Amino acid sequence: MKDVIIIGGGLAGLSAAWRLKHHDILLLESDNRVGGRVRSERRGDYWLNWGGHLYAGAGSATDELFQSVGTTALPVPGILSAMHLNGKLLLGGRVELYPFRVPMSWKSRFAMIRAGAKVRAAVVKYSKIAKKRPAEDYRVQQQRVLEFMSDRTFAEFTGKLPPDADAIFRPTVSRSTGSPETMTAGSGVGYFNLIWDKSEGLSRNIVGGPSTLTNTIATTLGERVQLNAQVLEVLQKEDSVVVRYMQDGVEQVEEARYAVLATPAPITKKIAVNIDPEIADALGQVTYGPHVSAAFLTNETEPQVWDDVYAFATPKRSFDIILHQSNLVRSMETKRQPGSSMMTFSPGESGRRLLDNTDEEITQYYLKDLNEIFPGFSDHVVEAQVKKFPLGSAYIFPGREKIQPILTKSAGRLFLAGDYLGTLYTETAIQTGFTAAQGINSLLEFEFVESKKERKIEVLISS
Repeated sequence: MKDVIIIGGGLAGLSAAWRLKHHDILLLESDNRVGGRVRSERRGDYWLNWGGHLYAGAGSATDELFQSVGTTALPVPGILSAMHLNGKLLLGGRVELYPFRVPMSWKSRFAMIRAGAKVRAAVVKYSKIAKKRPAEDYRVQQQRVLEFMSDRTFAEFTGKLPPDADAIFRPTVSRSTGSPETMTAGSGVGYFNLIWDKSEGLSRNIVGGPSTLTNTIATTLGERVQLNAQVLEVLQKEDSVVVRYMQDGVEQVEEARYAVLATPAPITKKIAVNIDPEIADALGQVTYGPHVSAAFLTNETEPQVWDDVYAFATPKRSFDIILHQSNLVRSMETKRQPGSSMMTFSPGESGRRLLDNTDEEITQYYLKDLNEIFPGFSDHVVEAQVKKFPLGSAYIFPGREKIQPILTKSAGRLFLAGDYLGTLYTETAIQTGFTAAQGINSLLEFEFVESKKERKIEVLISS
């Protein structure tokens, strides 16, 4: 019997496995690679990237994992608030003045200014609410964040906006895969806080690309990570957990003292056949949106307008944002090297519109828009790859805070982990993986001590 079986080789599952690596563990991943939505590939000094691109800083669970694994991450350099709208490219300056710098009607300008003032005031409140307090458990902090402005949607908070004003807000809010009409006002405000304050939240890039972290963990774990292992059923018994899965066309059965379920909420609900019904019901309420993204490698030799920018908001495009993935390398150069790596990201509504298209069709849609933003861009593209994530990430809907205590309560020998359990994506994935591992470590240590006591009593009796 194994000590622990971890189901899911994404960031949460790998984080749990890393903390449990001194025990007899088995990690089962249904895909032919680890990482889940964390996915990047090296191309010389650059890397192509399709997701999981930002990470938390000092004092976070992420930072603890980086140091333990030996992964280097650096603060995101460059401008985070660039934007292209109605033919105008804005590369910096005060965000609140953007309505006066892009072509739009005065009606849209005034609406944008009013809504922007409301959002900025709410960001100040959010920053205070989200700040971790001394000696505070992260779960208490998370509950407080979930409850912030949770009684209404972001669209209800801003009020109805003219098309151009709405278009400016929508790409920032929809990064969560929700929309202004479906996600809470608090979670939308949280995204603006993330963009406007680099010192808070997710603010670092991994040198070499995000998969550097996940691949290093998997390599260290070796054969304890099994790929192409599709879990069919997780059955909790009184003294163990039985996991049934398919691998290479053969059904396998493994038993362990405990299991970590680090799969998306709908999958967790499906495979955990006898989990607490209240937890199963809460898992069924978690709502996801899709991601579609593409990575582009270019070969230009001259300086480009994006060189000092990390993120471009792109309203009214096939993607909501452009992320300059080579900007970390660029910031460390003494002389600009040829080429760049760019990522386009279509979450939520924009991603859903693309899911049924072929990769080639999506690439052409993206290149058309990229050429209009950066004239001649496609002439320098040497590689382009599209990735689709139909079950992208979970977004925070009104009422979501009510099921959080249920999702985080004890599930016996089953421990849940994943970014759907919070609001900080990669940080939440790592933190919940760590928390699951910590709980299991404590239980295994307790069982070990009790076993030693029993053996000692048996020896005394027999003597």
